[in-house]
Formats: sequence, C-alpha cells, structure tokens
Amino acid sequence: MSLATVDTAFPRTSAVSPVSPIRPAAPTDAAAPAPAVDSAPRIRAVPEGTEARGFVLYVGIDEAKAAAAGTDLGRIVEALKRLTAEIAPTAETYAAVALAPAGAGGRDVDVVRLALQDPAAIAKHRHAVTVDEDEDRAASGVVVDISRKRLVLDNQTVALTYKEFELLQYLVLREGRTIERSELISSLWSGADEDEVPNERTIDVHVRRLRSKLGRYEDIVRTVRGVGYRFDRHADVSIRYASAPSPDLF
Repeated sequence: MSLATVDTAFPRTSAVSPVSPIRPAAPTDAAAPAPAVDSAPRIRAVPEGTEARGFVLYVGIDEAKAAAAGTDLGRIVEALKRLTAEIAPTAETYAAVALAPAGAGGRDVDVVRLALQDPAAIAKHRHAVTVDEDEDRAASGVVVDISRKRLVLDNQTVALTYKEFELLQYLVLREGRTIERSELISSLWSGADEDEVPNERTIDVHVRRLRSKLGRYEDIVRTVRGVGYRFDRHADVSIRYASAPSPDLF
C-alpha cells in the first residue's frame, strides 16, 4: 500500500508531497471578541517533557462508499480542511490518501493506519497470528488475548479482574514505552467518580496484584524506578490482537 496526496485533481500516484498549508483569513473586525474556547477534556495525559503539536485523524472510506454517499474523497478532504480553518485559522494541514491493491480486503481505516505508519497498527499487523497458530504456541508461555480480553499462562486461563486486564492491555499496546502512574490514572479511570479515582500508591497495588497472577512471567511488567511501568515482551509471549483497533486507542 502507498500514499497519494490530495488536491482538487485527486492524483493517483504513490508519491507524497505536502498539501499547501491553510493560511488564516484576514480579520474583518479587529474589535470582534475572540470565540469562546471549548474546554473539552483531554483524551490522555501528555508525558512530561513533551508537548502536543497536532494530531492525526484516520478516515477509512473507499471511493465506492464515498460515491454511494454522494461525495468523493477530495470533497471530504476539502470539507475537513475548511472546518479546521474555521475552528483554528492558524492551523496547518497536510492530507494524504492511502492506496492499496484492488481486492486486498481489510478494514479501510486499518489500511490507512498501516499506510501512514501508525506504530500501533504496524505492531498489530506484524504480530497478528491466527487462532490456530496461537493455540499451538500456547502450550507454554504467555498469550495476552486482547480480542477476547483474557490472559493465558502455560495453556491455563488466568482470572483477571476487568481493571487488571485493562492495565495489562494498556501497557501491552504501548510496548517498550514507560508509562507514568499519572497517565494510567487519567486514561483508565477517566470517567470514574472522584471517590473512585485511585492515587499513585493504589496503582502500585494494582500492578502488584497483576504481577502475582502473572506468576513466573511477572517480569514482563517492569518497574522503572521513579517513573512508572513498562511492558517488555519475551520470546515466550504472544499477543493476539482484535480485528478492530482497541477502544483505548485514538
């Protein structure tokens, strides 16, 4: 699969070149009050030492589906660009189209994520295995079955609580990255009542309980002293991914 930039002609090449950035319109009334800022909640905590510089919105729709809706991909792109300019006139935009061989199959949005080198989509694609293959490999070792929300150790299903599996899944989907306790709290308890939100010490308790259920494989969840926790994959660890992106990925 490859990428093509989007312009009014909607070219069909695999080259990628930047789309002209959106220029802010000149103000018509210098004294006009600034629009009210929507104080929408943040999706997740930004790690210390970093700053958010923008975002990617993956749109999965092929040309036939767009035509059936009475539009085309170029019009959708232009509408999103106009909306961005209205909300944030100083924002710059870049658009690209994901191309795949005809009849390749798969969900449109997953094709787009892979073409745009989304790390989570690449990891899912690289490590995805069939159910039969997983079961053959599960005689010993660890299977984190995200598709069925279960953990299998040495071919035995482990009884995890809902939050324990959420915690394990959050770390697994961010393999190799150290996750701060504050991020775990803000992401896994984002909609909880104030009295249900744990503190950082409580997160340590959750992790200890999870590790106790991991048994001899407890070191796949590592403590990074003074920072947080990290999932480290071993050779005897298999991840079974869901057919759709995990709901905690945006």
